[in-house]
Order: sequence, then C-alpha cells, then structure tokens
Amino acid sequence: MENITFRNIHNLGQVVIENDQYKHIHYPDMLIRYDSNYIEFKRTPSVAEFRDAANYLREFHRKHGQKHVKFTFPENKQPAEELMGYFRDSGYEVGYNELYVIQPDQFPKVNNHPDIEVQAVTDENFDAFILLQYETDLEFGEEFAKQKVDLHKRNFKDRNILQFLALYKRFPAGSVDVIISDNTAEIDGLSVKESFQKKGIGSRLQKSVMDHFPDKTIILVADGEDTPREMYVRQNYQYLGFKYEAQKIYNEDD
Repeated sequence: MENITFRNIHNLGQVVIENDQYKHIHYPDMLIRYDSNYIEFKRTPSVAEFRDAANYLREFHRKHGQKHVKFTFPENKQPAEELMGYFRDSGYEVGYNELYVIQPDQFPKVNNHPDIEVQAVTDENFDAFILLQYETDLEFGEEFAKQKVDLHKRNFKDRNILQFLALYKRFPAGSVDVIISDNTAEIDGLSVKESFQKKGIGSRLQKSVMDHFPDKTIILVADGEDTPREMYVRQNYQYLGFKYEAQKIYNEDD
C-alpha cells in the first residue's frame, strides 16, 4: 500500500496563489462551496500571519460575493493554543477531519437484503439520483442545493467519478460518489436519507464500492467530531491521521 495522506484526497478548485506559507484554492463554478474555496496552510502560521492571510482571503471573497473564509492546517498538527484562542475570540468555528483507509477484502461481510438494491448511476436512474441529492442538500439552503445539482451533473460526465444510488423498496434512499485514481478509490458524500437510516443502506453502499474496486485502496475523510467515524472504525477502516480547519461566516454588514 502506498503512503496515503490527505494529499490523496480529491479537492475541487484551482490554485490562485501559492507561496511558501499557503495555497489559495478557488472554485468559480461553485463559490458557495466552502470546501472548494479556502486557504491551505503549508505550515502553522503565527497569529499575525493568520490575520494577514484572513484579511487577504476575506477581501478576495468579498469581491466574488462570497460570505465565508476557510482555512486548513498541516496534517497531524494541532494549531498552537495562542492561535486557537484567537479563533475563539474572533468567532471562528474550529474542527478537524480524520483520514481512513481500508483494503476491500478487509470490509466486513454484508449479506444481500431483499429490500435494498444498489445501482451504479446511469442515464436511466440519473433523475432519481439528482432528486435525492437536491432534497438532501436543501438542508444547506436552496441556492446550495441548486448549485450542487450542477456539480453532480459534471461529476456524472467525469470518467474518474462513479456515482451509486441505493434503493429501499424501490425508493431512492442513499448515495455515494467514488473518486477514482490509479491506486485509490475515494468514498465521498456518502449519505442516507434520514427516513431510511439504520437499515444497513450505508454499509451496502460501501460494500458496492469494495466490490467494484477490489484492487484499489479505499480512502475517505470523516468529521473527527461526528458519529460516522465510529462506524468506520467498526468496519475495519484504519485511522491514518487528522487535519484541523477553521472557518467563519460573515453577515451582510460585516
């Protein structure tokens, strides 16, 4: 197995500026997507360095009608307490993601279920897939959901992305995207509609990924403070590391 790090995780966006301190990532096709519009620090900044970068990004985003700033920090390094204190005092939301990996043959056995069917997304079921995604993404606002539909359409045409749709008693119930590279297959956006949760749909979506890519290393990123990460540990995923991030949402008058 190759040395898997957060650099193996697919990130949308283009590099606007890169210097010794950070990369500025920008995705003009979806300005509202925080995970595609941010600064990635190469080394942990001082408070003064962070403030300068934040002022730069805020001004850049303001010109593009964006209301957020987001920053990621070097993996496996927690920002110093002085910087964490600055985040708290300045209204930043701070969290961290965790990186997991598994070989397909290590995933627990999952029996077929007569009510659950997992399909690769094709022209025939694409409309059902898109409707499910739209209903799910409405949690983050109508504009986000609309823009996400366009992203799903772009992904559908991308030969390096495979989309799966799970049906429960023939009703669209869950989905996942798989981002394919030479040696890895990345599970991204795994979701199950709330009314269909705790029925084994998430496990069967993952099992479909394992079955489709038996010779690749399966990777994923999980919110370090959310419960799905506990499921991944039970399913034999191996924890590889963490990465801190901070973001702030501005009001119209800020």
